[in-house]
Amino acid sequence: MHLPAVRTTARVALEHDRAWVLGDAQGGTINGKRRPASHRLDARVSIEHGSGTGRVVVELPAGTDAAPAGRCMLDPDPASAADRLALESRLGAWFGEPVRFEHDAQGGFPDDPDSPGPTVVSVASLAAVASWFPDLDPRTIDRRFRSNLEFDECPAFWEDGLYGPGAAAVPFTIGGLELHGVNPCKRCVVPSREPVGGEPMDGFQRQFVECRRRSLPDWVDRSHFDTYYRLAVNTRPGPGHRPGTWLHVGDRVQRRPD
Repeated sequence: MHLPAVRTTARVALEHDRAWVLGDAQGGTINGKRRPASHRLDARVSIEHGSGTGRVVVELPAGTDAAPAGRCMLDPDPASAADRLALESRLGAWFGEPVRFEHDAQGGFPDDPDSPGPTVVSVASLAAVASWFPDLDPRTIDRRFRSNLEFDECPAFWEDGLYGPGAAAVPFTIGGLELHGVNPCKRCVVPSREPVGGEPMDGFQRQFVECRRRSLPDWVDRSHFDTYYRLAVNTRPGPGHRPGTWLHVGDRVQRRPD
């Protein structure tokens, strides 16, 4: 989903980004990393901004194996509990086990809870990665790696300058938002699969690792690269972060002096 503007939450997550998580009966998370069947679930998700609450609408189109086509509302308001239970029942049938939704409007459920800010990458980096795979284009690479924010008008792997050696964080701003770059994001199995359907691409990780190793700029601190299967940068809020800060397409990105 591409947005012209988005605001931040208390923990500097982007509003609505991973605010809901689907869990199993053992307290684990159900996602594409652990359940490849997630890729085959053809769901449509939208946000009902006009409601004043930003309720999430989930539609299961005709042909979904989980249940007949239907429309459900995800809303933390207890009044919508019946809709949420109906959706849990449908998805439980799809995954073959009981599932439940959990909600966190302020921090969401990031892959790295120590770095809950948006993941950032440059458009040129996505184009460079696409050039390593003749059958893929930048749009497909974008969908495979799913970064929150993409920077334009900068060279490939510019974002690798947004983290320092060891645990040293690098401050930078996007418009009026201050973030700290922490480390290059370690990737899971998901980018190696076709986004729709989940068909695995043979040799994807091996090819990525070799090309990433060869193309990593000389000025990049390599202490973070226990594996070269890393792309984009994880972030944390800067000390002056104010919840509700708006980000807009076209905001200037600037690394602050050390």
